[in-house]
Amino acid sequence: MTFAQGPLFWALVVVALVAVGAVLRARKTNIGLRRQNTDLRGERDALQRQRDELHAAHTGLLHRQAAELAEVRKDAEEETKAVLKAAVRTLQGLADEQQVVIENAQKKYGDDPNMLADLMAIDHANSQFGRRAQGIAVLCGGWLGRRETVASVFDVARSAQGRIRQFDRVRVNGQVNFSVVSKAVEPVAVVLAELLANATNYSAPGAPVEINIQAVPKGVCLIVDDAGLGMGQEEKDRAAALLAPRAAISVSSLGIPPQFGFAVSGVLAARYGFQVSVDSVSPYGGVRAVVLLPDELLTGDAPAPPAPLAAPGGHDADVSALPRRQAPTPPPTPLFPPAAHPAPAPQPTGSFTTAGGLPKRRRKSPVSVVPSAEPGPVRSNEETASRLGAFQRGTRTGRDTTTMEGPEFQ
Repeated sequence: MTFAQGPLFWALVVVALVAVGAVLRARKTNIGLRRQNTDLRGERDALQRQRDELHAAHTGLLHRQAAELAEVRKDAEEETKAVLKAAVRTLQGLADEQQVVIENAQKKYGDDPNMLADLMAIDHANSQFGRRAQGIAVLCGGWLGRRETVASVFDVARSAQGRIRQFDRVRVNGQVNFSVVSKAVEPVAVVLAELLANATNYSAPGAPVEINIQAVPKGVCLIVDDAGLGMGQEEKDRAAALLAPRAAISVSSLGIPPQFGFAVSGVLAARYGFQVSVDSVSPYGGVRAVVLLPDELLTGDAPAPPAPLAAPGGHDADVSALPRRQAPTPPPTPLFPPAAHPAPAPQPTGSFTTAGGLPKRRRKSPVSVVPSAEPGPVRSNEETASRLGAFQRGTRTGRDTTTMEGPEFQ
């Protein structure tokens, strides 16, 4: 029997055929898997392209929504500001009319010190109302009243003092031989009044608040120091952003109730070209606010003295008590002397200035609109009315403006 006829040969043939069949099946399976893998990769790429298209569409929709939402908010903000501006313009007109009525009543009843004191209290409340209306108007794109004459830095500080509720806590120290140009008088007075309101509201009742006037190489600084608790870093950062705004300030972002002070100060400072900062600590541990008036907003011209206020009885009001910005400048005279006490020390009636012409600081000599109820030196009605009128003009010198709406700088 030959090898080809043996069982081993046929066994090898069968094995070879089985192997060949297995290889062919494996190859076919491999080809199928590769084809399936290619199809899956194509589907994956298609799905990825769809995902990218959906992501791009979603991003575009988000941007479109954000743009439309910003436009809607802008329109709503502008409409809100327009409504507020129109309403505030009406309120400002009413406040101006009321101011005229008060001034006429002061002229008519100026010889009665009690009546004059009550009218001054009404005038003080009206000035606070006017300041708030001015602040809202500024935030809504409005402009302050136009002023035709300059005012001394001291008079501007006194004007700001007269616009806050707790004005008797404020002390004005220092004098400089400069006046504020007419277009900046009202803005500086409004900003300083806002800083004084913050200083008195956020410090202990009765604690004094000081305004120090200092000449610096870049201009003049009005420094407000209080004895409050100070500000944290987060509050300082937010105040700095409001005092140096890079964009229009949204009225709705000022909180409920809205805090107008820093926002109004920042808008006016940017509009008229001076600087305001509250990032320092006062010597008393509170906040030090600084208003820097550059040389462009200052002038050496002295303001003209006000016309005397004629009383009904024929007596002219004494204007000697009104501080003037002329060199040498006399110090401010207290409206009322200190209250009398048993065996009081004699109060000097002479000069209260230093050798350099600056006013000496005295304790417990607040300026008040109401005479002390305790016994004091006897004064005539005409003299008391004159002092009241002088103080009234002193605080009003910096806010004697003509209301004029318009886009021009005054």
